[in-house]
Amino acid sequence: MSVFCAVDFDQHEKVSFFYDRETNLKAIIAIHNTNRGPALGGCRMWPYADEQQAITDVLRLSRAMTYKAAMQNLPLGGGKMVIIADSHGDKSPDLFRAVGGCVEQLNGRYIVAEDVGTSTEDMAYINETTSHVVGLPGKSGDPSPFTAIGIFESIRAAVSYRLGKSSLKGLKVAVQGLGNVGYNLCKLLTEAGVALTVTDINPKHEERALKEFNATVVPTESIYGVDADVFSPCALGAIINDQTIPQLKCTIIAGSANNQLASQELGEILSKMKILYAPDYVVNAGGLINVSYEGPTYDPKKVEKHVRGIYDTLLTVFHEAERRHISTSEAADLIAEERFNQHK
Repeated sequence: MSVFCAVDFDQHEKVSFFYDRETNLKAIIAIHNTNRGPALGGCRMWPYADEQQAITDVLRLSRAMTYKAAMQNLPLGGGKMVIIADSHGDKSPDLFRAVGGCVEQLNGRYIVAEDVGTSTEDMAYINETTSHVVGLPGKSGDPSPFTAIGIFESIRAAVSYRLGKSSLKGLKVAVQGLGNVGYNLCKLLTEAGVALTVTDINPKHEERALKEFNATVVPTESIYGVDADVFSPCALGAIINDQTIPQLKCTIIAGSANNQLASQELGEILSKMKILYAPDYVVNAGGLINVSYEGPTYDPKKVEKHVRGIYDTLLTVFHEAERRHISTSEAADLIAEERFNQHK
């Protein structure tokens, strides 16, 4: 097991390992950068095959949060927490109280929120042992609708830039993953007159999409080869890789999944293939924007206005990539790095 020598170690400020004997909690918190403010990032609960896999995930996710916050001009840095456990069988109130104790030890340098495998209810238990938590019940609430709005605006921006169209009506969009975010996105796309092709590992999610959106359902391994204007990955990361990239028949990739590119080189390959890639940490920032507004003056209208601004942020990325003759993923990184390095 290695951190400093890990491929995804990127001068992270702090990587902490936690174990609680009573609940068998095994967790890692990675703080990537706090130049702009305290690190904010979700708590992911996942049955990783081994510790090295968990380390890789937490390093990549925390780094992405730094870039995501910087791109949205938020006074926050990037961090992430992973729990090595199965969210379907290992949850308990005591475990999340122990999670709160871990967060509290970092004295406000890291703020936790929900992520894959955790919920607003879990955050409430965490809140019993630390105040450094957002996304609580009755506060900013479920971030999924705002994340979906951000993806929708990203698709609109990409379609305008690449296809020269102001409307999505009649376009074909393939959506991978129909959880809370994917479902809300499909709802927005259907209202805009899009023809949907979808897939999910949960047959019930597929059935719902078929019934509510008249979507075409395909096997999970077939989604990459769907002939569509837009491919929207809304499941787990690293789905753009050496095996899937030859299958792609889309013109645009814009989805909510974190770390979609298995390696940075793939951004350049997509560019050469004339596929417009909307960098994931720009596209999926709606949830972060939402929780960043949490507090006594929380106003969902202000949140939505900020989230819809992702449209203009993406156009800035696309134009910068064109101007510098680089991939969109590299252009986004350069813009974000300039922003968070200014605060050293």
